[in-house]
Amino acid sequence: MNFIQTALAFFLALGILIVFHELGHYWVARLCNVKVLRFSVGMGKVIYSRRFGPDQTEWAISAIPLGGYVKMLDVRELEIGNAVPVELDREFTHQSVWKRIVIVIAGPLANFVLAIVLLTGLFMNGVPEPGTRLHEPQVSTLAYQLGLRGNDVITAVNGKPVQLWSELRWELLQNAVEKQAATLTVRPVGSSSTYQTVFPLEQLTSEEIEGDFLSRLGLNLWLSPAQLGNLMPDSPALRSGLQKGDIVIAIDGKIIQDNQDLIETVRASPGKSLLIQVNRGGRQLEYLVTPVSEKTAQGTVGKLKVEVSSAPEMIDHSDGLFSALNKGVQRTWSTSILTLKMIGKMIVGEVSLKNITGPLTIADYAGQTAKIGWVSYVSFLAFMSISLGVMNLLPIPVLDGGHLLYYSLEVLTGRPVSARIWEMSQRAGLAVLLCLMVIAFFNDIVRLLPT
Repeated sequence: MNFIQTALAFFLALGILIVFHELGHYWVARLCNVKVLRFSVGMGKVIYSRRFGPDQTEWAISAIPLGGYVKMLDVRELEIGNAVPVELDREFTHQSVWKRIVIVIAGPLANFVLAIVLLTGLFMNGVPEPGTRLHEPQVSTLAYQLGLRGNDVITAVNGKPVQLWSELRWELLQNAVEKQAATLTVRPVGSSSTYQTVFPLEQLTSEEIEGDFLSRLGLNLWLSPAQLGNLMPDSPALRSGLQKGDIVIAIDGKIIQDNQDLIETVRASPGKSLLIQVNRGGRQLEYLVTPVSEKTAQGTVGKLKVEVSSAPEMIDHSDGLFSALNKGVQRTWSTSILTLKMIGKMIVGEVSLKNITGPLTIADYAGQTAKIGWVSYVSFLAFMSISLGVMNLLPIPVLDGGHLLYYSLEVLTGRPVSARIWEMSQRAGLAVLLCLMVIAFFNDIVRLLPT
């Protein structure tokens, strides 16, 4: 069932992204009065097609589902005499260079527009998300050394307001990639005033950025109160008198901030009697409990054998149309720029090629986000659409960006690129893409194989 769900989520996402991309080319080609012969979802042999429209365009589904194309009337692909003079007015290469540029760039732009629409819808819909309240940082972390404490709230990064954890992570990620310090505006617990502290993100390595870099800095989510769930029949918690629904507020006099704090305190006390103070319906009660000792790969730990949720504290936030649209445009732009910067860092060796992902990893992400819910899946679609738009604008022959490079040279020199250079560069571009595909598939296999 998981495989079927993953496959369906992947091919649905791929279909949506490809169709929008190719529709961009198709619509603008029609506006420029260029004749479109075929609109194909998929590559290779056509397995199903129908013709309709004023030009009897062939709308096709092809055998290889990793891509698509719009085939326009092009004399380079016709035998001499196959195009009548009237049709040459609608032939692609007979159009002005500016029309050809607009037609080519329309595909990636359609992906960016789709991302903006999806993100705008998400921002308008609003979903429960973790806020920017902090869990108590460990003493050894940078956050603690800079004075941040549990229950502090980060309200802005470099003067830009943040309300959600995803916004905080996004702003810090951009600074980390740029190797720039970030100025955080912090509201301490129990205070209405704020102060600023500077995080020196330039010290992070590329490997740290690729992982959970916020945890390395000591920035972790404020979690929900330490409320007990179901108690196992043989649990020391049940034997001591603790009950489901009790909220643990202190252990041996130490204040317990949240459920993660409770878990860490108990794990560090195998076989040691603990005085646990709880809140039960407004009454404060105390119980002496001795966690059982269990051996794990990390050593011997203590356990109460009780369910404790590790869910973060969530807040509801939604935006109006214009605010959501503005956020959608900004997020699409900043994601595109960040993607380009990461590609540049890969080229110069500052970021590992392990970050290149292929269809297997994308399919895995599609399945995981679909399982979580429609909001996660739509968010996945939006960021995949941005990635597809950016990748197609890269100046690699056979991609849209490669064609834009040819036409840019034509604008500068006043004459089109020669057929010989065109053919050689297309072969070189195909070789580059094949190399990238090999790397992507290798990374996918390594990433998905059990360790």
